[in-house]
Amino acid sequence: MLDNIESDYNCARVNDDLPQLIAELESLRTKAIGGMSDEIEQEMNRVENQIHFIKNKCSLH
Repeated sequence: MLDNIESDYNCARVNDDLPQLIAELESLRTKAIGGMSDEIEQEMNRVENQIHFIKNKCSLH
């Protein structure tokens, strides 16, 4: 899990980080199938935000 991505994120890491984040999001979505707790929802939002940040920062649209 990537805890904190800063504005100085190094796009050279995108090939490692993005698949990891996508897998983490899929895992959270699987957990949420039976019902989403506030904790899971917050974690999903955090991961989705990190994915969007990396895609924008590294021009991966």
